[in-house]
Amino acid sequence: MDSVQSPDWPVAPQGALSANSATARYGSPPPVPPPVVGRATAPPPRPAGAPYPPSAPSSAAMGPAPRPAPPIPVKILIAGGFGVGKTTTVAAISEIQPLTTEAEMTIAGLGVDDPGQRFDKTTTTVAMDFGCVTIDRSLKLYLFGTPGQARFGFMWDDLARGALGALVVVDSARLDDSYPAIDFFERARLPFVVGVNAFDGRLAHDLGAIRWALAIGDHVPLVQFDARDRLSVRDALLVVLDRALVRATRDKRA
Repeated sequence: MDSVQSPDWPVAPQGALSANSATARYGSPPPVPPPVVGRATAPPPRPAGAPYPPSAPSSAAMGPAPRPAPPIPVKILIAGGFGVGKTTTVAAISEIQPLTTEAEMTIAGLGVDDPGQRFDKTTTTVAMDFGCVTIDRSLKLYLFGTPGQARFGFMWDDLARGALGALVVVDSARLDDSYPAIDFFERARLPFVVGVNAFDGRLAHDLGAIRWALAIGDHVPLVQFDARDRLSVRDALLVVLDRALVRATRDKRA
């Protein structure tokens, strides 16, 4: 079959555009813009002489985050007569295994160490008790229990050094055993709180009569607590802290 050349489609000279091509009909295609990389718009011109803005510090340049401050140590004495519950008080609240210096009572102590009506008491503190409890992130109490016998009275001055307050534990059935401890802290001018230990959940006298018998002023807090109960001991120690804070604030103002 003979080929037919359409007059509408003229043959383009060699090297020229065909009349039927898109370029010949519509002209050159618009240039395609390059893809945007980074900033979409140019930054505003910086005035001459203006300082460059500081760059944000990297986490490596800032260094590790600061550690929280350790809690403030506060020394509190747990004092009182023989067999009033000082060791039990420290053991009930301490968050660590308390350090005790308990020794078996022997017949040599008959007539010297009188436990009163506590016939089940078979040991006695011969040096001190130690425990600690964290109140919050900023405060930690270090508890030092004193020996109750009069022959260990020489240790009280050393144990009281650096203490901010004291809890004087009292047995309501043997109030006369509490006089030496109260006299000691009054002479030492150390803030103290009288805590009446409720043996068997009851007191031999009401708190008003106990305050009168101990001859302590109204400025000395008098509380009832149970030395075996952690929350009860905590509440008594918080009263000691409040008493010590009042004394510290007053001394600072003076």
